[in-house]
Amino acid sequence: MAIKDCGGHKGGGSACQCHREKLYRKLCAAALAFVLLALFVILIVYLVLRPHKPQFYLQDLAVLCLNVTPPASAYLFTTMQATVAARNPNGRVGVYYDSADVYAQYKGAPITVPTRLPVAYQGHRDQSVWSPYLRSMDNVMLSPELAVSLAQDETAGYVLIDIRVDGLVRWKVGTSWISGHYHLKVNCPALIRVNDGKGSYGATTGGGTEYFRFQQAAACNVDV
Repeated sequence: MAIKDCGGHKGGGSACQCHREKLYRKLCAAALAFVLLALFVILIVYLVLRPHKPQFYLQDLAVLCLNVTPPASAYLFTTMQATVAARNPNGRVGVYYDSADVYAQYKGAPITVPTRLPVAYQGHRDQSVWSPYLRSMDNVMLSPELAVSLAQDETAGYVLIDIRVDGLVRWKVGTSWISGHYHLKVNCPALIRVNDGKGSYGATTGGGTEYFRFQQAAACNVDV
């Protein structure tokens, strides 16, 4: 069997091995340069287009009823309508709201069942407004301690409720690239004045028109 001579010199095997090692080093250097270039391009694109999280505002909260009667019962009966606005602050990135549930909390405990918002897309610097109804639907039972605390707050004339939005969003860049899902968490504190601040001991007890009033529109805390 003939032995291949690299370069026509003795020790051709060593010369071939050296040639292959140089070729491998060049290929590795080229691959590394390509990876670094790709990372640099991704970094530049991120710095230019990096998405800012959506901005949420609680514009209004109309509480139609909020009734709990401890110690006889810890069941909560409530119906309210929240008006929530969301704005996309990005000039080059769109936002898909693939799923989002709205519900109310009192001291960390849900007091309404989740209401699903419609699927939506926000273009650059676009804004959306939703006004879902939130209800307990006879399914909410508070702990005895929370039931007593809520009744005491109503009696004192002020109740602090949190309107929560929990869902999934995606970012859209250009006409085709869409990111994976990101978890959206929104918390909107809402201070409710009961009977003009007089509470259950005021002239009008048991609810009625303007019995519960939302104090002031405010920005929400957003985490993505």
